[in-house]
Amino acid sequence: MKIDGTAYRSIWREGQERAVRIFDQTRFPYALEILRLADSAAVAEAIRTMRTRGAPLIGACGAYGLALALNEDPGDPALAAAHAVLNATRPTAINLRWALDRVRDAVAALPLAERADAAFRLADTICDEDVAINESIGRHGLGLVRAAAARKGGGRVNVLTHCNAGWLATVDWGTATAPIYMAHDLGIDIHVWVDETRPRNQGAALTAWELGRHGVRHTLISDNSGGHLMQHGLVDLCLVGTDRVTRNGDVCNKIGTYLKALAAADNGVPFHVCLPSPTIDWRVADGIAEIPIEQRDSREVTHIQGLDAAGGVSVVQLAPTGTPARNDAFDVTPARLVTGLITERGLCAASPAGLAALFPDLAGR
Repeated sequence: MKIDGTAYRSIWREGQERAVRIFDQTRFPYALEILRLADSAAVAEAIRTMRTRGAPLIGACGAYGLALALNEDPGDPALAAAHAVLNATRPTAINLRWALDRVRDAVAALPLAERADAAFRLADTICDEDVAINESIGRHGLGLVRAAAARKGGGRVNVLTHCNAGWLATVDWGTATAPIYMAHDLGIDIHVWVDETRPRNQGAALTAWELGRHGVRHTLISDNSGGHLMQHGLVDLCLVGTDRVTRNGDVCNKIGTYLKALAAADNGVPFHVCLPSPTIDWRVADGIAEIPIEQRDSREVTHIQGLDAAGGVSVVQLAPTGTPARNDAFDVTPARLVTGLITERGLCAASPAGLAALFPDLAGR
């Protein structure tokens, strides 16, 4: 994707350097800052503090973190320790564990002197694969946008999305945004309702920013507005991403997704979830009972960050001093509320049979 005409990925290496570069996403949308992460501790801090975030992206970042750890110490104890530290940074998204396990298993039988180079090569490959996967998700999801446009006689297609499932959450293209970008680039009249996504406001800060930079029509809305818009026929399609999907089709995504799915079901609005196959957790069946939900700092609920009158970035308090707050970062949408899943291999029902039909080589792992 492009920022003001310049093509970027959200994570990259300069040549063959033993370091990785990311955007500091805590600085969006007020500043564009690039961080150079040169050791595994810096990668862990960046993931934990959400300087980098999004399930596919933190998987790629974690892979580089393990490569950097091996560059520091290629021994088995150091490898196991770095794997544990990185895996603990964000417990809900399955892509992180998937990438860490993939790198660990790939280097396990190699001589110590070869491990770091092999890990960096594999992390590069994971990034390239993510780009190809997301582009394929976009192509499959594009058909839904085209169908919506046809139903409206070529009229504007209004898509509602939640949180940020854009290229800033992946290596490139995004998941839920990939069909949107492709439709826009083909000249389809498309408009996006962007949920603010409290409490960290990834929709307001990130989705709105990247859609605007790409020239896609969009409108920011409060999180409580989606149901009202659906009641009045102003939403044609919901497209969201996910941090983990169970083998039964339950979807874990940013907090508030479940409420949008309920509203969509009540109003007959198609609700599709865009996901790369590494986001499927074949070991989990019941998302509500089995997926660990990250509990984040209550200060994210009681305070908010924004530009002040002088143009500086300030944090202000919203609630009375001492007010207790709970901050669940994710919720689970039961499969029965999901119209369909959009993957790199096509569309399927949010069900064991649907997923197994698309991924017979992965089901049961």
